[in-house]
Amino acid sequence: MRLLVISVLLSIGMGTSFAAAPVEHNVVQVYDPYIELHTGPGRGYPVFYVVSRDEWVEIIVRQTDWFKVRSETGIEGWVARNEMLQTLSPDGKRIELKEASQEDFVDRRWEMGMLGGDFQGAYVITTYGGYHLTENISTEVSLSQVLGNLSSSVMLGFHLVEEPFPEWTVSPFFSLGTGLIETKAKSTLAVVKDRRNNFSHYSIGARMYLTKRFLVRIDYGNYVIFTTKDNNEEIREWKAGFAFFF
Repeated sequence: MRLLVISVLLSIGMGTSFAAAPVEHNVVQVYDPYIELHTGPGRGYPVFYVVSRDEWVEIIVRQTDWFKVRSETGIEGWVARNEMLQTLSPDGKRIELKEASQEDFVDRRWEMGMLGGDFQGAYVITTYGGYHLTENISTEVSLSQVLGNLSSSVMLGFHLVEEPFPEWTVSPFFSLGTGLIETKAKSTLAVVKDRRNNFSHYSIGARMYLTKRFLVRIDYGNYVIFTTKDNNEEIREWKAGFAFFF
């Protein structure tokens, strides 16, 4: 539950940085009784103004499923795609707006998802958020919960990801990272002791574009946990899950 809440909060907080795209029409007329203008491109931003039926709005820019518009009185705000579909072009026809495509997948900036799998015999669930610096390079922050028989762990990781062929439907990637792992014993009788350690991490995997703004992701990785013992711990992990992008 904690991981899910964090994922939702991140998706709302990142609403202002979606990649911009060209629009099909510059000026449209409101056909519904009104459309709502938000202060930013996301449902988490409040409505501060409404444009009434038959008024015209100028479309300034599109960011995924949100449109920045300017009213006849010069007020600017953000309108959701489903409301923009209820507007008319200058020739009186309902406007058509393209759905997200694989081209948007290549040009994405933000990506978020949740994965589950195996962490050296224990169950692991991971939520992550990533920002694409270029088509080939991105940074990610991940939070993982590891559930074992004798202990449980929480991991916070920071990763640099290289994706050499982002235009492929199934796109391989390579990742290097570091982070912190905190382990707690489930019982006072357990052999495992509470501890906090740093780790390094590398992985290989693939993303597969599904439809609209969704993708499947598979990871196989290796962790080296730096301990106070003579020998560091080496742990292998695999996981898979779904993600969405903006």
